[in-house]
Amino acid sequence: MKQQSLEASGFEVYRKKTRKEVFLSEMDRIIPWKELSEAIRPYYPDVPKGAGRRPIGLERMLRIHFLQHWFELSDPGAEEALYDSRAMRLFVGIDLGKELVPDETTICKFRHLMEKHNLGDELFRLVNVYLAESGLKVSRGTIVDASIINAPSSTKNRDKARDPDMKQTRKGNQWYFGMKTHIGVDSKTKLIHSVVVTPANVHDSQVLGDLLHGNETRVWGDSAYTGQKRVIHERSPNAKDFTQRKGSRHRQLSEQERSSNRHKSKIRSRVEHLFGILKGQFGYKKVLPRLGQECPRGIHEVCLGQPGDGQ
Repeated sequence: MKQQSLEASGFEVYRKKTRKEVFLSEMDRIIPWKELSEAIRPYYPDVPKGAGRRPIGLERMLRIHFLQHWFELSDPGAEEALYDSRAMRLFVGIDLGKELVPDETTICKFRHLMEKHNLGDELFRLVNVYLAESGLKVSRGTIVDASIINAPSSTKNRDKARDPDMKQTRKGNQWYFGMKTHIGVDSKTKLIHSVVVTPANVHDSQVLGDLLHGNETRVWGDSAYTGQKRVIHERSPNAKDFTQRKGSRHRQLSEQERSSNRHKSKIRSRVEHLFGILKGQFGYKKVLPRLGQECPRGIHEVCLGQPGDGQ
């Protein structure tokens, strides 16, 4: 039987970089990890309490958190993926010859820490600032749109009730239950600069003001944003309303208005590319209601250390 080659990179002469490795290498290069870590540090335990676990490096946990979002990984799924994928371990900085992968409880508690202090919004802001300083600036046009993220309507929490943050809505002849993601996208670079999450029954136009950065000269959107000139003017005084015109049974659109809508759609449709990535690549097709469950193993303190340390 032919001897198998060693997995160490120096011995894999014929190895080719996978798309995952190329993607992670690019993310490692362009994301300002030091600045993002400093934003979280005030909320992260630097030293263990008593004989508890030794805290894992903050940047390492942040990288794992990003992996969960990029590859649609649950807490136990992230632990398994790190053991299985050398590319992910290299990205996070884990050497299995010297240390264990953080267990699912550790990953879960870090995720809860991020949610408790709403740190996702701060990281989103810092990334946009970093991109602007690196030359990727937001232009003067914004495309706004929203998309429903489904949830299983039959799922109830431990109080036998549905998640109060999720609602039911109708789109066409179909009913949906869950949340709605509203985004503001730069019309030139397709950079997402604003995100708002609401229950599914909140109309798209209700959060329009929160999706504009204030320096727009044009605002693009579908017919759900028709009639919002006052909101647009209050948030962005220099912006022109380029949202789609909407007809009705009592007022049909003229041929000129239809032609104008077709022209606007060529710009507005760019936002669909972003939703395609969010749902298709990142897996944001469904959302689970809050069930009131704790992280595994019944640990109630913030456990951000290596399994087996002081247990």
